[in-house]
Amino acid sequence: MSKKQHLLNKKPGWSLDERDPKFIEFLMPLWGFLYHYYFRVQTSGWDNIQPQEKVLFVGSHNGGLAVPDMTMVMYDWFLRFGVEQPVYGLMYPKAWQISSPLAQLVVKAGAIIAHPKMAYAAFNSGASVLVYPGGAEDIFRPHYLRDKIYFAGRQGFIKLALRENVPIVPVISWGAHDTLIVLADCYKIVQQLHEWGMPWLFGIDPKVFPIYLGLPWGLAIGPLPNIPLPVTMYTRVCPPIVFERYGPEAASDRHYVNQCYELVVSQMQQELDHLVELTAKS
Repeated sequence: MSKKQHLLNKKPGWSLDERDPKFIEFLMPLWGFLYHYYFRVQTSGWDNIQPQEKVLFVGSHNGGLAVPDMTMVMYDWFLRFGVEQPVYGLMYPKAWQISSPLAQLVVKAGAIIAHPKMAYAAFNSGASVLVYPGGAEDIFRPHYLRDKIYFAGRQGFIKLALRENVPIVPVISWGAHDTLIVLADCYKIVQQLHEWGMPWLFGIDPKVFPIYLGLPWGLAIGPLPNIPLPVTMYTRVCPPIVFERYGPEAASDRHYVNQCYELVVSQMQQELDHLVELTAKS
């Protein structure tokens, strides 16, 4: 092992071995309370997957830094398939920079840094991988966009699926956008102030700078941590999407990658529209 690789493995998120089933088991009662009584989650579609088959779960999420719908999806996985059945979640590097103590905890639940090396390692270990391509722009998208799939044009997950020859399983949710109400994103204004000399919070460019209503701040400005409001959430695991071509050549074909990206976004939007329609009738 090279010196560089040894140093990387010491950082949270750079090793699959940091996942701790006993820690996940410890969290299950708390997650269960949130699942059944605080968020009253209603879910469907888990029969679309087999835990022994490697897939790339691709999600759209809401709810600010608390991302409650993502946590509830993870709880569903462990409840159905057990804490010993691994699934690794890709977490964007900027999120690790904000809080080292938090990073030490999330890696125990299966979070790894969003880097191709770690995604390939997870697949090579026989596990599935969960990614939310929209990142901060997705979790802080304004409330009027709550019914839209928004990945900010990021297509890296498509290339990953093509190179690893794995199907994409969309995971959609609705309701978590009401755990805080994002009024607007003033990132462009703050970016201009930064160019005039105002430093970024924590020295990190978050790509979003929301104004939102939520706990504990009331009215908050910036990507601050939040306590989710207790609202009903709906999640659905959709049927797998299998592409016509796979392999490095397909992953290097920009036109084909864009076609696959548009297909995934389109199908996820249809599934979300259907889920919103069903919740309106319930």
